[in-house]
Amino acid sequence: MLELKQVRKKYMGSTLALDDVSLTICPGEIVGLFGENGAGKTTLLKCVLGLIPFQGEITLDGAPVSRTNIARLSFATCEHSFFPNLTAGEHKRFLMGQFPTFREKRFHALLDFFELPAHKAIRSFSTGQKNQFEVILALSQGADYILMDEPFAGNDIFNREDFYKVLLGILEPNETILLSTHLLEEVQHFISRAVLLRKGQLVGNASTLDLEEQGKGLMDYVKETYHYRADRVSKALDELTGKEEGSS
Repeated sequence: MLELKQVRKKYMGSTLALDDVSLTICPGEIVGLFGENGAGKTTLLKCVLGLIPFQGEITLDGAPVSRTNIARLSFATCEHSFFPNLTAGEHKRFLMGQFPTFREKRFHALLDFFELPAHKAIRSFSTGQKNQFEVILALSQGADYILMDEPFAGNDIFNREDFYKVLLGILEPNETILLSTHLLEEVQHFISRAVLLRKGQLVGNASTLDLEEQGKGLMDYVKETYHYRADRVSKALDELTGKEEGSS
């Protein structure tokens, strides 16, 4: 179990990026992490991984995240964490030496699925291919908790849709996904729980099953939680049109 208790993070000279966030993620869950730009999604993931200092407590099965258990966490980031001059095959050999639980069969199956070459340096890949390879590494490490930060950037909708199906098919019962993305409508049938951040605060936490029983879609839940104003666009257009007419 991954637990966050009153996690706070403030960057120098700025407002709180995370404001007393408490959250529990159980084994086997697929959790969607949603929020506007600057809501604190990436900061939360980096705090979990220990990449940045924070206040509060983050534990994995009751123990702080440290060198002794960090291998149970993997991270697919749009900022990329691979070695660009190495090939996919060289990455596999390196990671097999670092992680005894490395899933070699899954690694090759995902390379085939994405049609990525094993003998070309990753720097020669397109942006979409680089993001695909980043996801492959995270899923093949053998981690129990797989964190993803906008992992599908640069991929077309058909590739993303097929990948969701493949991911559901390969995940084992103990594997847990924490996925940060703006693609709400695409992942609403893939995730089991939706966690919403706004201005660093946890403002929503609901299972998709509960939402279905209430007759709500994920987008409806997000709009309701954020108090989205449906007339926002029309009012802005009216104001802009009025200004233009007045100036002519």
